[in-house]
Amino acid sequence: MTEEHGSADQAPSQGEPSRWRTIFPPAQWLATYQPQWLAHDVVAGVTLAAYGIPVSLAYALLAGLPPQSGIYCYLAGGIFYALFGSSRQLAIGPTSAISMLVGATVAGMADGDPARWASIAALTAMLVAGMCLLAWLLRLSSLVNFISETILLGFKAGAALTIALTQLPKLFGVKGGGEFFFERVGILIGQIPHTNLAVFTFGVAALVVLLLGEKFLPGRPVALFVVVISIVVMSVTPLGQSGFSVVGALPQGLPEYHIPGLRARDVDGVVALAFACLLLSYVESVSAARALAQANGYEVDPRQEFLGLGAANLAAGLFQGYPVAGGLSQSSVNDKAGARTPLALVFASITIGLCLMFLTGLLANLPNVVLAAIVLVAVKGLINIPELRHVWRVSRFEFVVSMAAFVAVLLLGILKGVIVAVLVSMLLLIRRAAHPHVAFLGRVPGTRLYSDIERSPDNESVPGVLIFRVEASLLYFNTEHVRAAVRQRTREITRPIALVICDLSNSPIVDLAGARMLATLHADLKIHQIDLRVVAAHATVRDMLRANQLEKLVGDFEHRASVADMIDEYLGSPDKGVPKESGPQSV
Repeated sequence: MTEEHGSADQAPSQGEPSRWRTIFPPAQWLATYQPQWLAHDVVAGVTLAAYGIPVSLAYALLAGLPPQSGIYCYLAGGIFYALFGSSRQLAIGPTSAISMLVGATVAGMADGDPARWASIAALTAMLVAGMCLLAWLLRLSSLVNFISETILLGFKAGAALTIALTQLPKLFGVKGGGEFFFERVGILIGQIPHTNLAVFTFGVAALVVLLLGEKFLPGRPVALFVVVISIVVMSVTPLGQSGFSVVGALPQGLPEYHIPGLRARDVDGVVALAFACLLLSYVESVSAARALAQANGYEVDPRQEFLGLGAANLAAGLFQGYPVAGGLSQSSVNDKAGARTPLALVFASITIGLCLMFLTGLLANLPNVVLAAIVLVAVKGLINIPELRHVWRVSRFEFVVSMAAFVAVLLLGILKGVIVAVLVSMLLLIRRAAHPHVAFLGRVPGTRLYSDIERSPDNESVPGVLIFRVEASLLYFNTEHVRAAVRQRTREITRPIALVICDLSNSPIVDLAGARMLATLHADLKIHQIDLRVVAAHATVRDMLRANQLEKLVGDFEHRASVADMIDEYLGSPDKGVPKESGPQSV
């Protein structure tokens, strides 16, 4: 990164920005804007427009909408994100996953009516905007982080295959069909003998050029080059008479401001669709924004991103678009082209607006197979094979969870797949919280330190003593697991036990149920003449335990006492800790 580029990312030095400057980020970066950055933002904006126009045409068809709808998303969404977004390189527009989600879901709501289809798509974008505003007001940015990256890994792979399957019939020049993934596979296989060789050859050639451009000319508008060449070939050669379907003439001029005639109560399922779009949009956008911010030396505000995305989706909904997000591929194009500030998005929108006013007629002969090739190349990046291999090596359990999301998308579709992915993430989180690791400790040889004897088998057990440490807070949903783990351990130990020590150093919170579990455990142990002591409790934990009279049961748990101190006290007792019972004990 050059010195000039790095200076663009420095925050103003006059302390923290005021509240209104935080809500309106241009007030921050415009104050430090330097004239030499203007050329970089102009070039980046024009490059982004050149990349975005063909991609947005393809994504709009994927969403089941007229091709110009995708362009309108880039035009309106980019400008409004520039006003409220905190990222300086994030590019806003339609994405493959959201486009497929909208297309697959709205198909069942629109009853084949194109006008209703467009209205539902625009309404969805406006609902996403409303949800973004609510999430911003309630400071819910951290909650989205609970959606596991492992889940998203499987979801994206499933979405990529689902999207690719919708484009393959266009590549083969056949009709395709079917509602579900495997049904579509069967229909496509049956239609392959009827492949249009001219369309297939042209599509494969476009795929090859796009893939080579992605590898050797990253960040360049190779898709625009393919679009231009294909239009020229269709216009001046007889190839256009070989069964190619084309985009057709696009409406000339800028989109009109239009409030959807539908309301949420008029369309069953549109709220769930908007929520799924919000999750995809926010997770994808914040992930891309953080990656770009880290590369350019500044930080994004996850909460502010709700406002930026909300404004972009509101604009998309009001100007005949559908839900938008910040995609990593389009944002990388913007970054590599030299974007210094969100002003690049404004120049991209200006460029797109000029194209809509004067150049739409040139797109009439654009073959749909080229748009299919663009989508196929774009969704390829959703399947992260190296990361799947890494998850397989590191954690078979998480790999299975990832595959559950993958299969859910293939079997149930993208919308239900999103919901399943969220539910699995929540269940995974609950499962981990409800089953914390309970470490049983032994003395590290030659020291006064105690660590997990399972991970360090050379650790020395203390005769007559069982020491355990809960690797989490003690809360109502995990107390029974902890108590059961301690009881199971006492059954497994063949030597007699006189003392059980509970180390709370890794338990920053203990709630009422946790305190009562310790009291119950004390009573269980007392029946077998085994003492329970508590050490290393945090201040708030000690307050909770004292409020539940636990100090009267287990003795003083002064915070400076350690496991080693408790062992010393036990070994120094008159009976040297000789247990009163012999043989195994069951608590």
